[in-house]
Order: sequence, then C-alpha cells, then structure tokens
Amino acid sequence: MTVSAVSSARPAARRWSGARIPPTVVLSFAVVLIVLSWSVVPGLFTSQDPVNGVPAQKFLPPGAAHWFGTDNLGRDLFSRVVHGTASSVSSALVAVGIGVVIGGLMGLAAGFVGRWVDTVFSRLVDVLLAIPPFLLAIVVVSALGFETINAAIATGVSAVAVFARVMRAEVLKTRRAVFVEASYLQGGSRWHILARHVLPNASRSVLALAVLQFGLSILLIAALAFLGYGDPPPASDWGQLISTGKNFPLAPWLVYAPALVTIATVLSVNRISRWLRKTD
Repeated sequence: MTVSAVSSARPAARRWSGARIPPTVVLSFAVVLIVLSWSVVPGLFTSQDPVNGVPAQKFLPPGAAHWFGTDNLGRDLFSRVVHGTASSVSSALVAVGIGVVIGGLMGLAAGFVGRWVDTVFSRLVDVLLAIPPFLLAIVVVSALGFETINAAIATGVSAVAVFARVMRAEVLKTRRAVFVEASYLQGGSRWHILARHVLPNASRSVLALAVLQFGLSILLIAALAFLGYGDPPPASDWGQLISTGKNFPLAPWLVYAPALVTIATVLSVNRISRWLRKTD
C-alpha cells in the first residue's frame, strides 16, 4: 500500500453508507428540527401575542385554543415558549461557539506545539476544571451584567476547559498515527500536517462534544434565567418561564410545559451526540 493510500485510509473518513439510523435518533432529529424552526420562524407555529394577554382568559388549562394553557396575565403559554426558543437556542449556540473556538485553539496549541505551551495551557485548564461550571458561570455573568447574552458568554467560558482537554487528547493521539508519520517522511511541513491531517481527525470528537455541550448549555442558561440572571420580563426564556410559573401552584402547566420542552430538547441533543460518537 502506498503512502497516499495510507493517508486516504486515515480514520477521518466516516463510513455512513449502509448505516441504519435508529428510530430514537430520527425522533431526536425531529425534535431538534422543530425547536430550531421555532427559533427561526416562530410566526409559522403560533399567531398568539407572546407579550400582551387577555385578562379574562388568565389561568386557562391546556386545550384546543391554548395548547399549553395561559398564564396569570392571560397570555398564551405556547406562544411564549415558541418565541422564547430563539433566545434559548441562540444563547446556547453562542456558548458552544465560545467553548469550541477558545478551548479548541488552546487544546490544539497544547497538543501540537507541546513544550512550555502545553505546560501553561494544561495548568490553566486544570484551574478552570477545579471550579464548578455553574459557579463559574454565575461569577462571570455577575461581572458582565444580568442579560441572556452575558449568560451565554458565561456558559461558554465554563465550557472552555472541557473542549481544550478533549482537543489536546485527540491531537496527541493523531500526531502518533501512521499517516502523520508518513506525511512527515514525504516532506510535509508542520502547517500542512496540522491543517491536512491533525485538525480534521482531532475535530471529530470535538464535534460530538459540541453537540452534547449544546444541550448542557441550554440547561445551564435556563438555570441562570431561573435564578434571574437572564433578560427581565416580558422576555420568555425557558428558565424564566419556569421560574415565573412556580409562583402559581394552582396552574401547574405554567411549569410543566416549558420544563417538558426543555427536557425533550436536551434529551434529543444528548441522543444525537451519543449516536455521533458511535459513528466515528
């Protein structure tokens, strides 16, 4: 087998052909697709006003007219959940982006350059991992201000260490692969090997982690909003809806509806992440 053949057979090539997608993964993709559609075009799914309600229709239970019922101001809860999806999803995407970019670059530099760069970044990652993510997020959002975008930044900062450690481990493993050594023997430069071989192979595990972290970020941002670290009312972040609904025990749907949507979304994302790891 030639060196080029060895290089083309590296583990970065996924074999999707002939693979049967489990029904649970299909269902998970459907749930995530619906949630993403809510965040992009909420008007296609509800015509109710998420901000202004009808006082005469307050505390209506779930029914044909109001799928998730109404709240204490007569606002349609389904409309509020749908319109609040954009904030929750976009904030989670921002958090994941921060974790992937900063953590990925740190792990890539530590694993590929090595020496003192590895030592410095590894110690920094150890410090970040020693701090509970939720506590670190609260500290960051308290310093930046109580807004959803700041909660997203805080969540992303808390995820940097995880991405850095995974990326570093994958880079170290890829550097010792046969096709990387063969590329060196052919005269490939360090930048060519980094861009052509190391980064594509090391990023596979990071992709699955990013999907998993997306679900965790939704939970963490919802928890921060629940505690009041998100946008103030009349914003309808999922965590804020749950926090407001707990004040009305006689209308349990105010808590159950947004909580079930949050749980279904996170579980679906987690299932997709596990499936992606198995297909590597």
